[in-house]
Amino acid sequence: MRVDPSIFKAYDIRGIYPSQLDENTARGVGRAFATYLKPAQVVVGRDMRLSSPAVCAALLEGLTQQKVNVIDIGMVSTDQYYYACATLNLPGLMVTASHNPPEYCGFKMVRKMPYLLSGDEGIQDLRRIIETDDYANAPGEGRIEQRDLSAGFVDCVLGLVDTERMRPLKVVADAGNGMVGPILKRVYDRLPVDLVGMYLDPDGSLPNHGLDPMKQENRDELERRVVSENAAIGFAFDGDGDRFFAVDDRGQFVPGDFLTALMGCYMLECEPGAKVISDVRCSWVVRDRIEGAGGRSLVERVGHSFIKPRMFEEEAIFAGELSGHYYFRDFFGADSGIVPSLILLQMLSDRGGESLSRLLSSIEDRYFISWEINSRVEDPQAKLEELARRYGDGRLEQIDGISVSYEDWHFNVRASNTEPLLRLNLEALTQQRMEDKRDEVLAIIRA
Repeated sequence: MRVDPSIFKAYDIRGIYPSQLDENTARGVGRAFATYLKPAQVVVGRDMRLSSPAVCAALLEGLTQQKVNVIDIGMVSTDQYYYACATLNLPGLMVTASHNPPEYCGFKMVRKMPYLLSGDEGIQDLRRIIETDDYANAPGEGRIEQRDLSAGFVDCVLGLVDTERMRPLKVVADAGNGMVGPILKRVYDRLPVDLVGMYLDPDGSLPNHGLDPMKQENRDELERRVVSENAAIGFAFDGDGDRFFAVDDRGQFVPGDFLTALMGCYMLECEPGAKVISDVRCSWVVRDRIEGAGGRSLVERVGHSFIKPRMFEEEAIFAGELSGHYYFRDFFGADSGIVPSLILLQMLSDRGGESLSRLLSSIEDRYFISWEINSRVEDPQAKLEELARRYGDGRLEQIDGISVSYEDWHFNVRASNTEPLLRLNLEALTQQRMEDKRDEVLAIIRA
């Protein structure tokens, strides 16, 4: 079957519906998944996108055509899907395009929790099977069973915190008409939380704003609402609910590495000496705070296919990425949107009413970050080599792109997986130093 090869990404399958990915593609994905993993049974869930019902129906056809039995868990957030795969000990497929615009559709595929199929391990194999129609011969037809596992998920995530210690807090939560709203309400109904909900009803037409809270225009309203409601904190979730973002009581967006430092140190209070992982883009605050709290700070490449195996190899309790993915050992090593929201509520409760802005103040006074800056370049690899030569007097690491450290500043530059882009993250110990070095490195990248 002819299929657009560009839809097979590093971490998932994703493309525009129906021009790049349609029902025939979905049927092929189901058959190829069954051929590649040879499962007797799989979990299938889907998001709220307007294309998802038709795409999911075709996926189910492909799976059952290969004599695979399916547990259909319906329209769920991705962390609910991970919960289902983990507790049922089954592989699975989630029909979602995460935070992409509404015209996209796609699949996130679990091999065995917490390991997902990736470009290097499985996704390109599926592409080859589909392109060559090399499906396994499987006479007969599989069965489909609908199952609602949401009550177990609610119990599971609430079991990760001590709800008896939580104090009343006012929270503004923006689900952006994505998948988190319904399950968030059920979780928070069991907490002493005054929830001010924004766009909690799933709606694939996205009538209010986009699904990626990393973009300023998608969180403007939340930032204003936290202040106008005099809330303790604001939460935002991406479209499928595996990424989490916070806005403090001043209405200011909190960088993901700052949250990683705060949550990591808080969890170390229960497990002194434990390991916490962050990605190569993160601020020095993660290293400094985790080690200052007696933990071990480890650095890994960007992406779940690197973070999750490292977590299990190191027996780490927690990992955080700049992009808003937070992974928890006690949640099957998976990333979740709802779990970090609960950790922050517990942390604020245990701090005796201290505000999030107060907890952040000592970080903001010392660590000055550029945020991620993208630059389009003709030859990303050549630019990386040029940067390595130019900054050869610093401490150079090549874990993911290049990372260079000096006494009072450091940066990481890495190439995009899908576009001719270089992504710069830079930090210094003063605002002026950050701005000067940011401009210096950008001038080299963009020359």
